[in-house]
Amino acid sequence: MLFSELKEKEVISIKECRKLGHISDIEFDCHKGCIEKIHVPGRSKWCNLFGQEPDYVICFCDIKQIGPDIILVDV
Repeated sequence: MLFSELKEKEVISIKECRKLGHISDIEFDCHKGCIEKIHVPGRSKWCNLFGQEPDYVICFCDIKQIGPDIILVDV
């Protein structure tokens, strides 16, 4: 799977049953040759007037399933 394909998938929390957003970046371990974490930007609060939630940094082990359109995470 290409990173461009991964970025288009929506990340959904299975604990809260809510959309977190789309992947903006990944952390890759060059020594192990695998993805360590994914980054999902936080939502803006009320029309960007009150700032933004912190970004979600999700460990790769917390990803439960990668489907054709969504990524299910347990955070």
